[in-house]
Amino acid sequence: MINLWPRLFFSICLTLVTLISCYAKAQGPVPGMPPPWSKGVIWYQIFPDRFCNGDTKNDPPLGAQHDAWPHDTLRPWKLHPWTSDWYKMQPWEKEGGQDIWYNITRRRYGGDLAGILQRLDYLRELGVEAIYLNPIFYAPSHHRYDAYMLHHVDPYLGPDPQGDLAIIAQEKLDDPQTWQWTSADTMALHLVGKVHQFGMRIIWDGVFNHLGVGSPFFQDVIRHQQASAYADWFEVEQWSNPDSGKDFRYKGWFGIQDLPEIKENSGGLTEGPSNYVMNITRRWMRPQWESADPNLKGVSLGIDGWRLDVAFCVAHAFWKKWSYYVKSLNPEAYLTAEVIDEAYKLKPYLQGDEFDAVMNYPFAFEGSEFFINDKNRLSVPEFQERMTALVDVFGYERFLSQQNLFGSHDANRIASHIVNRNFARYGDWGDYFSKSKASNPAYNTRKPLPEERRIQLLWTVFQMTFPGAPMLYYGDEVGMWGANDPDCRKPMMWGDSTFQPEFYKPDQSIYEEPNFVNFDSLIFSQNKSLIELRKSMPNLKFGTFNWIKIPIYYTRNSFERSFNYLNNNRPKILFFERKLKTKCIVAINVFGMPMGFKTKYLFDVAFDPLTQKKYFGNQDIFWLAPFDFQIFVIEN
Repeated sequence: MINLWPRLFFSICLTLVTLISCYAKAQGPVPGMPPPWSKGVIWYQIFPDRFCNGDTKNDPPLGAQHDAWPHDTLRPWKLHPWTSDWYKMQPWEKEGGQDIWYNITRRRYGGDLAGILQRLDYLRELGVEAIYLNPIFYAPSHHRYDAYMLHHVDPYLGPDPQGDLAIIAQEKLDDPQTWQWTSADTMALHLVGKVHQFGMRIIWDGVFNHLGVGSPFFQDVIRHQQASAYADWFEVEQWSNPDSGKDFRYKGWFGIQDLPEIKENSGGLTEGPSNYVMNITRRWMRPQWESADPNLKGVSLGIDGWRLDVAFCVAHAFWKKWSYYVKSLNPEAYLTAEVIDEAYKLKPYLQGDEFDAVMNYPFAFEGSEFFINDKNRLSVPEFQERMTALVDVFGYERFLSQQNLFGSHDANRIASHIVNRNFARYGDWGDYFSKSKASNPAYNTRKPLPEERRIQLLWTVFQMTFPGAPMLYYGDEVGMWGANDPDCRKPMMWGDSTFQPEFYKPDQSIYEEPNFVNFDSLIFSQNKSLIELRKSMPNLKFGTFNWIKIPIYYTRNSFERSFNYLNNNRPKILFFERKLKTKCIVAINVFGMPMGFKTKYLFDVAFDPLTQKKYFGNQDIFWLAPFDFQIFVIEN
């Protein structure tokens, strides 16, 4: 008699697993995993002061930056012209007698919430699905990582700065019962509602490791010392004691005294700041405010999650507690961390009880070694091995939600990275961070050449077809270039503005030929087409992934030679496939020579989704030009 119980038991278990999986998909997010909407989504990062000035009436005055480095409100100053030559010092800057870097730090361009609202149609046209917004909380600097407070949006981002400041002055800092809604606050919530109305998501930047030196919380500590209600909020190293001659000392983030660190204990942030963070988290995720806009009736005005600045500087214990609270407010919230390190060191943050994702700098680190650094370029097998290992660190399902970026507000733009390829390794973050600043005479700040733009396109093809959630840094999609901070934060190049050419170099010498600054419609259309392709093909978002290895042909002296893919170290085409209901094959040639392959190894019939051209498996060798790519779609 045949014992059927083992087979029956296996069948029952398989059915239960399938039912549970289907139920979980139907019900929404799976506990411990990123929200389903974050898989493969197209991200767009906005740096508010440099994105768009939509309301010139709220432009910040010089006095608004008195608590920001270099704390200079005496030298001449004006709001900087949006379309000016970046390194050219304006007359008032020259009059002040300081160098270019001192003056760039003082510059403000007036980007605001009105500007972002006005450009939402642009983001829709591009195909953006989710926005990451750099800090918008009340702060004195252009970057706003030195917040005064986290329960109010910067008044100079909204329509009525003076009215907002008067409201803020009436409140008790750490008492949510006294917090009111300013015009900037409600405009930010209106922005969230409009983003949701357009079918997109939005997350805000949260900085819970430090505040700014001008924060009223910290200023109260300076005035009252141990008697301050906020004495236990900051990492004080020594209290002031006039009798003994001791000065007040405190810990600044990485030694920066403008950024006093918030105090921690074994549970993370101490009780006062921990409660404050919980309160502001609820305030922005479940705002108790209703829009008068009838189009937003029934639309959520709460943000969809957070990007956490320097997450590695805050204890895991706090992130676990805070993440639990965030998910209780919105189970579909998305939490991404800034932890710039080797991939394996990111795993503790991605165990399902802290963060859903990270800003995936390792993706950029490995990619730069293959697509950009051509002197010591990784071979195709080496690159495949590294990328496979990177995906394995996260696990495939979680990798689908990682923010696959190249540049950001803390790194040189990809276009300038290509211009300066080979001079340092991106993965050596500390070394590259300093070397990639324009204050380094060896760094070239010119506009990229057409052949360098071709390399940028190959990177975009890879970014938009590889597993993960591609993230664009504002302006990369229209050809912006720039060295590391502060030059990666130039004003957005809009097509409806006429920009002055860049004649000036950082050292104030002049280029022989001008670098014309303009909205590059070709790069924009390339990005838009690839984003449309990704959104139209579910397999590029959710499908399985495999590397493909087939023989490669090379042309030399008018004759062809075939080399087995596995048994030689010559340049090769990068092949991979994404498969769901259909199969998509991507071929990328990053080398300066044509290479060919026989399509019979890949398909019988296929078409190019960008041109709709049809291809057959019985044709002769398919030649891929230098620095070119090909995408095939095979319908089963």
